[in-house]
Amino acid sequence: MQVGIAGLGKMGAAIGARLMETGHQVAVWNRTAEKAKPLAEGGAKIAASPAELAKTSEAIITILTDAEAIDKVYGGASGILAADIKGKLVIEMSTVQPATEIALAEKVRAKGGSFVECPVGGTTGPARQGKLIGLAGGSDADFARAKPLLDQMCRRVEHCGSVGAGASMKLSINLPLMIYWQALGEALAISRHLGLDPTRVMELYADTSGGPNVLKVRGTAIAKMLAGDDKAPGTFDLDSGRKDLRTMLAEGKARGVELPLVERTLASFDEASKAGWGARDASGQAIYWSRRGKK
Repeated sequence: MQVGIAGLGKMGAAIGARLMETGHQVAVWNRTAEKAKPLAEGGAKIAASPAELAKTSEAIITILTDAEAIDKVYGGASGILAADIKGKLVIEMSTVQPATEIALAEKVRAKGGSFVECPVGGTTGPARQGKLIGLAGGSDADFARAKPLLDQMCRRVEHCGSVGAGASMKLSINLPLMIYWQALGEALAISRHLGLDPTRVMELYADTSGGPNVLKVRGTAIAKMLAGDDKAPGTFDLDSGRKDLRTMLAEGKARGVELPLVERTLASFDEASKAGWGARDASGQAIYWSRRGKK
């Protein structure tokens, strides 16, 4: 299949490499053209604009930063919606509010395209291996059309309902994870005086009620950060976590739901980012807070 991908951040680039590996003809576009070069070296074609990408693709995948980026990539004279997308499949994978996906779906359908939203759970490793968790929203017919392609990117794809349902579920799943990184930092802060080996501490957390499933994957990396090896770039960085937390608060406000833990966690993430931790892995929030005020 001819697949076009717009948005080559860490996740978009990993998804592109995965789809090339599974035999698709991939074309790519990114606002910063430099990010397209690694995939181009592997055989991907570089499109000059989102419209050109859409014109030459059977399926169009977008994974972008936020609603503003979606508006720019889809709108305007050179946007995806400026191309003839009649009969084409659009899969939108950004983490945004449901209202953003619903509005976009209406525009795509008005142009004759099929639309499925499918934000994903997982980082660049699972993305590269086709082992993400997909949270899809769309009609039964559109989802059935998109599922073979989604199955090549995800180890599990959940059809959560109509468009908007996937976005709601993605925010719901990310919420306790972001709060957990702050909670872990507070837990480490009140036990740091013990001076225990970081690897031992993380193994203990993972084996008790103090550790969620994510520690099975991130525990070793967190132990290294606790031991001082905390300069590695994030697979899902702290600033991206801040963006998701802000999106959760906006969605809560739209639905009349108070989210006091999200609000306080965002303030804590903001503090860490201001201190220079924004580009580090989101789990680094726990490390930052565990050291905060250390004497």
